[in-house]
Amino acid sequence: MPQPRASRVGELDFCGIPVWAGWMGMGRRSDPFGHRVLQIFTLALWLPAVSCQCRILKCNSEYLSATSGLHLGGEESVEFCVALRAYSQCTRKTARACRGDLAYHSAVHGIEDLMSQHNCSKVGPTRAPARAQPTSQDCMAHSDAPETCNYEKSLMQHGRRANYTHCGLFGDPHLRTFSDSFQTCKVQGAWPLVDNSYLFVQVTNVAVVRTSSATASSKLTIIFKSFQTCVDQKVYQAEVEDLPAAFVDGSRNGGEKPGASSLRVTEKVAGQHVEIEAQYIGTTIAVRQVGRYLTFAIRMPEEVMNSFEDNQGLQLCLRGCPTNERMDWRLPQPGGARVPHEAFTHESAAAKCKEKLPVEDLYFWACVFDLLTTGDTNFTLAAYYALQDAKNLHSNKDKFHIYQRTVEHPPGNSATGSPSHGSLAIVHLWSLLCLCFTLPHL
Repeated sequence: MPQPRASRVGELDFCGIPVWAGWMGMGRRSDPFGHRVLQIFTLALWLPAVSCQCRILKCNSEYLSATSGLHLGGEESVEFCVALRAYSQCTRKTARACRGDLAYHSAVHGIEDLMSQHNCSKVGPTRAPARAQPTSQDCMAHSDAPETCNYEKSLMQHGRRANYTHCGLFGDPHLRTFSDSFQTCKVQGAWPLVDNSYLFVQVTNVAVVRTSSATASSKLTIIFKSFQTCVDQKVYQAEVEDLPAAFVDGSRNGGEKPGASSLRVTEKVAGQHVEIEAQYIGTTIAVRQVGRYLTFAIRMPEEVMNSFEDNQGLQLCLRGCPTNERMDWRLPQPGGARVPHEAFTHESAAAKCKEKLPVEDLYFWACVFDLLTTGDTNFTLAAYYALQDAKNLHSNKDKFHIYQRTVEHPPGNSATGSPSHGSLAIVHLWSLLCLCFTLPHL
């Protein structure tokens, strides 16, 4: 976060924490919470019960420093939300020591109010844009070199090659993680897909049909954090029926810095397909609208993917969905308990998906799952384009398809619903146990 200014009016010291009594609030003087924080500071100074173990003053000081000079609107609103989340995180860390502290409780309620007023998500980055280098220091040592803003060329110049990873989200939604694991998730609401030192991606999912807990993506927010002489912080936001060909500020590149061209938005198909290329971190993102929902795909170097602090928190692309948010993607077999959507039978859904997805991999089975769940044929195209994006963005052609044999307890071999190998093994084991108990009585 930005460092506090060198001089303040009425600088005091309280329990080893700097406090500036002359602070007039964050950004504009009309901001009500700036005055509220000032009141918290003043109140804390007069309360004899405040303990040096309660670090609420430190939290307040860091928040004020982070929001100094911000004027709410545009990209600075994003920075304001980042500062609020950091403030909230700081108060949680000192919650136990501050249980009886009035200034602490005032701060907590103030944070909640401000996050609600400015539509700040509680899930997201909690620190200012990182300015560290995404590659080894030897590769990025010369900030004025052209290679600084081209990740791949920088590595090649030093005899190295990037190892790329791929993540995709599509359909109901189905998640292919950076490690090529495949999950079907519920994850309703806003969830982080990627959160590292250079990039933050958040997806918002909404319920698809009332008869199922399945969801689909209706909104994507992508934040490219400011980096050296290459790019300014840029925010891209897509919603259903609004797939812009520019960042929220109207620009299509990385801003005013010398290497701004290393970040650009390209419209592939108007209103349907946008691609964002961030050469300075070797990353490509594809966003599509298919039917009433969005799909997301990303190609990112492992080095960039892993550029985050320990215990960074949830990232769906990295760690997958929480266990309690996962759905059984295995298909309902004929005669099973799950009732398919009236528009399709198991056989007709498989036949429809076969038109676009001739290989019976997990993209195919995801398509069948979605048709049986929703009856919406647009999900056939969503699975098809997700596979195309995987082919374009995955670095290993042998992993374009994820075959059912790589997943425990796959669906039947075809639409006829033949039993899996796991089911047969259980039957054989049960038969053997029965035989062992029967033989002594013969």
